[in-house]
Amino acid sequence: MILPKFILGDNSEYPNAIYVIHTEFPRFIINLEDDDVEWFEDFDAEDQKELEIETENAIRLATQFYDREIAKYEE
Repeated sequence: MILPKFILGDNSEYPNAIYVIHTEFPRFIINLEDDDVEWFEDFDAEDQKELEIETENAIRLATQFYDREIAKYEE
């Protein structure tokens, strides 16, 4: 199965939460309500610099994905 890079998610127990799941490295879920990030990867201290760069970029892309998806609903 080929997964999309981003997937929207929700959970009825957390009605205000908006989740974007990033399925490529570095894999994570971000809750756009509070920008809380849960990682599916284990990182070494050596990975710290790359992680900082990738994190900023991936979160920006996740937010842009969400904005595009919501815009489609509003059309």
